Amino acid sequence: MGQVLSEEKPAPLSHEELVKELANIFADKCFTSLELYSLKQVFKSLAHHEQRVGYLKEGTIAKYLKVPDILGISPVLFQMASYIAAFPFLEDAPAVLGLEQMVIVITLMTDRYRRVLGKGAADKTKLLFKSLAVYDRKFSKSAVDTHSGSSNAREQIENDGQGLDNDELVLAAFDALGHVNPDKLQNMPATHGPMIPGDNFRKFIMLLLLVAPLDPQDSLDSDPDRVTGAGLQSLRTAAESILAAFLDVERNPGVEYLRFSKVIAGCLPFLFQGLAPLFEHFLFSEELDFHKGKDGTSRSPTMPPEPKQPLLQDTGSIMNASILSQMSFFIPGSLLFRRLRLLYAGDEDGFSMGSFEAKVFNWKTPTILLVSGTRLLDESDHHSNGSAPAFWASLPPRRFSRGSSGEAERLTFGVYVPEPWKLTHRECFGGEETILFQLEPIHDLFRASSLNKDYVSFTRPSASTSHAGVSFGCPPPRPSQAYRRSGMIPLGPVSLMLDSSFEFGCFTHDYASKGGAFQTSMIREYNFQERFEIGSVEVWGCGGDEEAKHQAERWAWEAREAEARRRINLGTGDIEADRALLEMAGLVGSNRSGGSMA
Repeated sequence: MGQVLSEEKPAPLSHEELVKELANIFADKCFTSLELYSLKQVFKSLAHHEQRVGYLKEGTIAKYLKVPDILGISPVLFQMASYIAAFPFLEDAPAVLGLEQMVIVITLMTDRYRRVLGKGAADKTKLLFKSLAVYDRKFSKSAVDTHSGSSNAREQIENDGQGLDNDELVLAAFDALGHVNPDKLQNMPATHGPMIPGDNFRKFIMLLLLVAPLDPQDSLDSDPDRVTGAGLQSLRTAAESILAAFLDVERNPGVEYLRFSKVIAGCLPFLFQGLAPLFEHFLFSEELDFHKGKDGTSRSPTMPPEPKQPLLQDTGSIMNASILSQMSFFIPGSLLFRRLRLLYAGDEDGFSMGSFEAKVFNWKTPTILLVSGTRLLDESDHHSNGSAPAFWASLPPRRFSRGSSGEAERLTFGVYVPEPWKLTHRECFGGEETILFQLEPIHDLFRASSLNKDYVSFTRPSASTSHAGVSFGCPPPRPSQAYRRSGMIPLGPVSLMLDSSFEFGCFTHDYASKGGAFQTSMIREYNFQERFEIGSVEVWGCGGDEEAKHQAERWAWEAREAEARRRINLGTGDIEADRALLEMAGLVGSNRSGGSMA
């Protein structure tokens, strides 16, 4: 009998070979031929060569993407890209940024990987955290030392990295390769409390605020005002508020994974969406001229490109580009960028419910109310007038402390209202898409619940109404013997209340109650209350030119009707009689109060 030769098993592929194969899969499934050509041209123009091997050096990515130097983000971006470039063999990070590695980075950063990897691998939160984190025992020790009064602080931090194991995105990549048994791989090094340094994350948040409104071919240097003067200050303020949701910088030097994933899921679900158009810049080569004819000669385009509308059509004392970007982290940017119209501003239209109603009630699409003011610390703390004692007396006795630490006294709250505004009689309006949120000095979100439907209330002052004003999460005004006797305003468990003169406001978070019309905070699991003197109130309409046109037509119609009524009532030609009639109505002269609409 002849001897049967045994089949030799092929040698397993190396990590480098598998990474190259994954890059080929991504290139084939996730890019067009034109995009690949553009990427190769861009890489060729940027790459540094050593022994005939091309790669990107630190600073190249930030420079090409035109990231402002003032952010100081270049080392952080390079660390992130070098880590993701090792995917799926993350234990090999940092990786050299060659062409194949850049294909992997761009595929992951632009979410194109969804076309290849399984649906269960849709979330890249773990990957982004690991790409920004450090694994330094000394860094972790300083975090333990700052956890005052916690006997299990070290155990908490040492175990915090455990949630990073079994990354579904990595497992899906191995499944797509079909070469490796992922159970035998260890993609996470032995960690000692991986954390994102607070200063690095602050810079990264500022970058995310800048890129939030970007389209793929928009340039970061197209609006220099955002990184100079007042624009830079508002960018830093928004970044500090968001960072405060992740950590207390006075007690903890870095962001841990459990907190990172919790805050993003609960308060900032769209935080990283701006990274996709940013990294798509690598797919548009400036060397390509789409206006060349077949013979290679240049020709003029038939129509010049239309200039882009500004992010904000109007200006406000609260709203700015950074606030707009901050809201886009939990409200879809398609409803916000270049879509908002200023309907009402207390600074210009008067702090009265009458002005508010006249300006806001005819807008038929969603609106966003913003209110900012100065924190009142106790009953003796009233800054500008003597109305504060009456306001304090109208509220139930204070039981909760303030909601955030630090010296910041400015508070900013907001509400996304999905329905048109209307007067409240027996029931509130709003719906389950209503969102109550805080923007400053800490970012927080309170989504609508189904426990009750006391979402939005707008109640005019009247003889039959004991408590008027605008409220969110508070019971609508009803005849209540208890509150009539006490004279106190009924506050909801999670609620924002503005008094009828728009002088004072109160935000309440009764965590022990488990919420009411709005859910309790996912990041502040304690009771708190903020009482403040209002500085500004604004309402912005979400909609485009068509909605603004309808609103303008409605305002024009109301103006014509008011003029017609004026001519009918005051058409006598007797100026003294007309003036006396206006004074009796309290519209002119010393009798006019300028207060809320009765």
